[in-house]
Amino acid sequence: MTPSESKGGGSASPEAPARASGVDLRVEGLRKSYGSVVAVHEVGFEIPAGKMISLIGPSGCGKTTTLRMIAGLEQPDVGRIVAGGRVLVDGDARLPPEQRDLGMVFQSYALWPHMTVFDNLAYGLKRRGHAREAIAAKVAEVLRIVGMSQYGERYPGQLSGGQQQRVALSRAIATEPGILLFDEPLSNLDAVLREQMRFEIRSLQQRLGITGVYVTHSQDEALAMSDQIAVMRDGRIVQIGRPVEIYGRPVSRFVAAFIGLTNIVELHGIEARGGGITGALPGGGSIRAGVGAISAALSRGTAAVSIRPVEIAIRRDAGSADADNRLAGRVRTTAFTGGLIDYFVDVGGGLELRVQTTPPAAAEPGEEVTLSFAADRTVVLED
Repeated sequence: MTPSESKGGGSASPEAPARASGVDLRVEGLRKSYGSVVAVHEVGFEIPAGKMISLIGPSGCGKTTTLRMIAGLEQPDVGRIVAGGRVLVDGDARLPPEQRDLGMVFQSYALWPHMTVFDNLAYGLKRRGHAREAIAAKVAEVLRIVGMSQYGERYPGQLSGGQQQRVALSRAIATEPGILLFDEPLSNLDAVLREQMRFEIRSLQQRLGITGVYVTHSQDEALAMSDQIAVMRDGRIVQIGRPVEIYGRPVSRFVAAFIGLTNIVELHGIEARGGGITGALPGGGSIRAGVGAISAALSRGTAAVSIRPVEIAIRRDAGSADADNRLAGRVRTTAFTGGLIDYFVDVGGGLELRVQTTPPAAAEPGEEVTLSFAADRTVVLED
């Protein structure tokens, strides 16, 4: 349902998906410069209807600039944006922000401090010419969805940060936009509330079937909330894929280290083995890697591999004979973080591996241990 269709007395429930199936947002070749500085280089991606993509990367990587170009708050030098079958940007043809059928949730909440919660939500509906009764019904319905029904007459200054963020989200969905844009909306919340809100936003986005673009620098948010992740660096997308692909099959050192914890190990004397490679470690011995940039490693004769700490088993005895890779080491130190225990294990040659397990502790500092891990979880990186 478009805003014009919902004017007047009735409105459809926002529980229904906002789009039919298929690609809902297509971004092609976006480029944006500020003087001699190119902030965004030829960025492009597609989002199916009802799915969420996260743009993630360090500060200055171009993710927020990309989001603002989709919203119409920044104008690209070149590129094309199509949303819901409508061309938003194509050369000099550019729809103004208010005609793009987009909702936006800001980091700063951007609520009117002199308006009640009800009036903040009603503002956009009034601007679209909805009847008074329809506005009241819609605001009540949206507040119920986000669990804020009892706060309609309060002012933003009377609410907690989490409550204000729910109001900001409610205002964005009240007008039933085709696509929701999120600009680091949880950055101002404490760690506990931030985790709670990330699941609330994800649940709401999936329940309403809204297509979303989410900008964040938090790997946890991107992994938990996304159907797709686009990792950005220096204005470019360096890898895009499902969260499980980005985490489990990073293409580069940057992606491997930015998305989750990892051990990056340098290997030399690369040889082909069993569809993968084997390579020698700095302190002697070798390990096998079964996925990733196998051909590049064979041609170079050296490789960097990524091994996630949670993929490594640690035990005091010799370990499983069936493991693809086994290394002997000594626990240097441990750290208890609640749900996980970190072990930092010296395996010789100046190489230290980080291992994570759930409690109880598998070994103590100073103990000799065996580490084991699978070749198909040991990823050969491109660089």
